[in-house]
Amino acid sequence: MPAKFGADTMKQPDFAIAKELKIKLSQIIDLIDFRVFGSRARGEADEHSDLDVFIEVGTLTKELKEKISDIVWEVGFENYLVISPLIFTREEIEKSPLKSSSIVRNILEEGITV
Repeated sequence: MPAKFGADTMKQPDFAIAKELKIKLSQIIDLIDFRVFGSRARGEADEHSDLDVFIEVGTLTKELKEKISDIVWEVGFENYLVISPLIFTREEIEKSPLKSSSIVRNILEEGITV
């Protein structure tokens, strides 16, 4: 059984960066879910590790995806950190093959909600 992770396993600077990103994204879109996953969520990251974030939205247009990408890049640049977003809509998660994807299942089970 996989270990459960929580905000206490994540280093404070990583959590602060994720929170900053969530706040900035919330200003342009209704976020359904926002989680950090991967090595930084587990507290196992080194200085070269990226910050993996899961972003779930209601709808996603090409223009909105570009805006999200711009904000992700900006926050990462300001914090000397590569941020790698996975962006999905609720419909994709519930009605596409993603619903049985192991990566999505792991993110939903182990990702840290910010």
